[in-house]
Amino acid sequence: MTHQILITSYLMRHLLDLEMSYNCPTCAIQFKSVEDLCTHLTDDPQCNGVPVPLSVHQPAGPGEERTARYHENSGSIYAFNAHHIHNMYYPFADREEWELAKFLSENLNQGQITRFLKLLWVKSTTQKAPAYTSAQQMFTFIDALPRGPKWRCMTIKTEGYITTHPVQLIWRDALEVMQHISGNPVFANDMEFDPYEIHVNGEREYGEWMSSQRTHDIQDQLPPGATIVPIIPASDKTPVTHQTGALEMHPMFLTTANIHSDIRMKATTHTWSCMAYMPILQFVCHPDFLQACVWHQCADIVCENLKITATTGTSMVDSSGHACYTFTPLVAYTTDLPEQQMIACITLHQLCQHVDPWKVQQFQEEAKVCYLSGVQLPFWHNWHFSDPAFFLAPDILHTLHKMFFEHIFEWCKEVLGADELNSRFHSQHKCIGTQHFSQGVSHVQQMTRWEHWDIQRTIVTTIAGVADADFIQAICALVDFIYQAQSPTFTPSSINAMTSLLAEFHHFKGAIINAEARRGTSSPIEHFKIPKLELFASFARAIPNLGAPIQFTYETSERMLITHSSRSKSSAFWIGKIQHAFDLYALLQSKTLSLNNLIDNEFEEVIDIDLTFSWIACIVPEDVSHFHGPHPICNHFLKGLLSEDNTVTFHVTVSSDLADKSSNLLVQLYHLPNFPNQLRSFIEHVNGPGSHFQTHLLKVWNKFHLQLHLDLRPHLVMPSQQVQAYPLSETFPFRNCDIVLLQSQNDTRGSVLPPELAAPLLYMQLFEVISHPQDDPAVMIPNGTRTRLGTIVSLTDVTHTIELIPEYSERVNRNVTSMTSLELYDTFYLNSFSDKEWYHSLHADFC
Repeated sequence: MTHQILITSYLMRHLLDLEMSYNCPTCAIQFKSVEDLCTHLTDDPQCNGVPVPLSVHQPAGPGEERTARYHENSGSIYAFNAHHIHNMYYPFADREEWELAKFLSENLNQGQITRFLKLLWVKSTTQKAPAYTSAQQMFTFIDALPRGPKWRCMTIKTEGYITTHPVQLIWRDALEVMQHISGNPVFANDMEFDPYEIHVNGEREYGEWMSSQRTHDIQDQLPPGATIVPIIPASDKTPVTHQTGALEMHPMFLTTANIHSDIRMKATTHTWSCMAYMPILQFVCHPDFLQACVWHQCADIVCENLKITATTGTSMVDSSGHACYTFTPLVAYTTDLPEQQMIACITLHQLCQHVDPWKVQQFQEEAKVCYLSGVQLPFWHNWHFSDPAFFLAPDILHTLHKMFFEHIFEWCKEVLGADELNSRFHSQHKCIGTQHFSQGVSHVQQMTRWEHWDIQRTIVTTIAGVADADFIQAICALVDFIYQAQSPTFTPSSINAMTSLLAEFHHFKGAIINAEARRGTSSPIEHFKIPKLELFASFARAIPNLGAPIQFTYETSERMLITHSSRSKSSAFWIGKIQHAFDLYALLQSKTLSLNNLIDNEFEEVIDIDLTFSWIACIVPEDVSHFHGPHPICNHFLKGLLSEDNTVTFHVTVSSDLADKSSNLLVQLYHLPNFPNQLRSFIEHVNGPGSHFQTHLLKVWNKFHLQLHLDLRPHLVMPSQQVQAYPLSETFPFRNCDIVLLQSQNDTRGSVLPPELAAPLLYMQLFEVISHPQDDPAVMIPNGTRTRLGTIVSLTDVTHTIELIPEYSERVNRNVTSMTSLELYDTFYLNSFSDKEWYHSLHADFC
């Protein structure tokens, strides 16, 4: 163990030479000099976790400037220069000069920067000119900022095999990258290091990786007090040429399962770091096999120290500054199916005993007979605790969403016909926050995951009335499976339910064959030998050992190709990441604030938040404007109107859309002839006959926001949903109103409402439920019809926003549009797939 664990390997810890005081990493006592800190660490038995080099103990002599610096390969830089002590923004003169450099680098090119710096206004004696006078000099200053783990370049030798160009591996030590991530204090409140079990109603719950059975199995084999730092690499075979010398390479990323999945799944939260650019080779012979061999060789080089640490352990500083004895098992690898197959090659000991692996032609022929790739030394073969049966996680994007788009959606298109399917999607009511397919869906050849999701939302109710009942039930079972597989938590019961859904599909899949919906290029296909479908069965087996599959989704990797590696953004992202960390550290140190991250209660419930932003907003809110990034969603539970059971909150704007209007005017505006009578009856009900409120003018809002807690994670809140109710117009001849669900009404509402009737009210037209899911096993969705009966309720009686899909029968009315469908149809399906939270709420009620 070396002295480097005193300082976290995170980038900001590299700048400890800027600090005015020095904190003990164990007890947090402050010391004025590094010598005092080292004396304390040596003498205190509770804090002397590592030996301190004597050279660091040695004090400076009279008039002597003394610096201490570790070797650059030790992982931490520990220097104390006089100008650093007084200037938090070195090599820049001060904060103003640094902010100018940051602004110029983000908004101007180098030529524009140089011209700007030559302006007489910049050089004017009335103001302080910056120390840098050209773009090149400014970027030299920026380059002087600490950059974390060092990039390396290595030439890979392929003796005996000719490549079209030299094989260059651009990489960083994966262990250094992991220390960089694990020591980031921004994540201090969002990490977990101890395996745990949670039981719900006597059943074990699986969610985060630390709750999985695999975590306990690994911990059982480690020394007492050891800490697991679970490794999650990710890669994509999309070629990248930027910053690689115009050579095509594949980026390889790294993160840890210690970080909560909600944070880790966001590509822009800096939880992932690029650790290598894997070369793309073009061999003259055996290209696929040799390229796979080189890929594994490169991965072996990059991950070598991680593999050593997985076996012997090492000291690592966590995000709170605590030194831990850590082990680094490979627990999950996020990638698509073809690359999973390339990674999953097994060690071929038996085959190697009969055939020399370097007799490539013969070895390849024998390997193909065994359905093997022929790679005899996969990079994970000597990685302790690694097993592809465990670390190759089921992929939500390619296994589920792509299966839907490439197969399930095509089956529905064959049964309904492209024109009918397009007309049905075109006529569905527009909901805020979801994609509306005004041009239909049949013409789309490539979709984003959001468009996949929006089609999945309504496909079951869209095909109802045309397709055979067994066909609908087979499709519904698969969509049910897709929704349940995206749950953040599982129990043995929910895993069994997923298995039952697959069995249900296989029971009814004959209807798909009978409808000739599964087709090839020229004729129907009468089997279901679909690799993606076969992988559905892997989810039930993987969940107990990995936790929720959603945390390993490949969507994050694809997003990182944009944020980390794309030609236009990768350089800006990397520079921005350095600037972001430098800004944070310099701000904390200039204000003598602690590096320990304590988050405010306001942000504890929020599901989508920038961690750095929340930290700064808590301790120095006046400096939040200096940090760029997504602002947190508004938590209306802090100040909004709450429902009676405090599970729903509402927000309306201070200014109304209409003010001081009579009920008769609203009758004309909204075409609601019964509204005055309903309002009169409501006021009499809550305030008695002859109430003076009967003559009061009204304020009208055309929209409000509703916010809920996550159904499966009640400690988190969802983004608010807008509910609208706009009057008649040329665009909306029958008004534009959304659908909500009300809680059960009773006769005690008058005692709940304030006597002054100050709480916002809703005028609604009700729908009557005419059948339940169990009444229609083919669709398993509640069915309702409009009663056209208006009523007035309190805003706080609303519990959910919901979606209704018309019951189209065999053919949709071509005159119906998205603006008129809720008015021209009378019978609707309540869409249980409108969003995942609503789905899980209904699933708990009806299943």
